[in-house]
Amino acid sequence: MINVNKNDEPLDLSYLREMSADNAEFIIEMIDLFKVQTPVYLSELESAVAARNWPLVSTCAHRMKPTFAYIGREDAKLHMQMIEHNARELIDVEALPQAFAEIAEFVPILYKQLDRAKADLEKDL
Repeated sequence: MINVNKNDEPLDLSYLREMSADNAEFIIEMIDLFKVQTPVYLSELESAVAARNWPLVSTCAHRMKPTFAYIGREDAKLHMQMIEHNARELIDVEALPQAFAEIAEFVPILYKQLDRAKADLEKDL
């Protein structure tokens, strides 16, 4: 379960700040990349869940997992890790459609957080 209490908190961009030596332009590029890649990843994951293709669900979740860590949402990363693990090990697969729905509902909230973070970064340019 994603920590909905954290959804209105600022993102923890410390990983990107450290990785880029606090380069605002680089962090903005990474935010933009996340917003381009995530809909594609989510679509692939949704199709795999609908098809009950658990090996592909595991692969898709594995691919998405680090992107959430980069932008400071450890809770979403752990959610994807659970989806990956359960799909790979065939554990409680009946719950995976709901687990996907939770991440799909969360991502628009995350986009708003990213937009705010990007606007703050652009002020510093």
